[in-house]
Amino acid sequence: MNAGPPAPERPAVPSPCTRRCCLDERDVCLGCGRHLQEILRWHEAGDEERRGILAAAAARQDARGRGPAAGTR
Repeated sequence: MNAGPPAPERPAVPSPCTRRCCLDERDVCLGCGRHLQEILRWHEAGDEERRGILAAAAARQDARGRGPAAGTR
């Protein structure tokens, strides 16, 4: 029995998309903190690049006061 071609390997770093997409005046998503260019690049990026994007997005969210711990401040 042939199950077809193997599924392509997917990066282990999941998308931070929160489905609250709205870009600010600098083209940064208010939902996930990624810049528009990072959002567009995400599907082609490997795990290392994705981790870098996540770190930059987290720094933007923290600077804006909307990081993961924002509700506890």
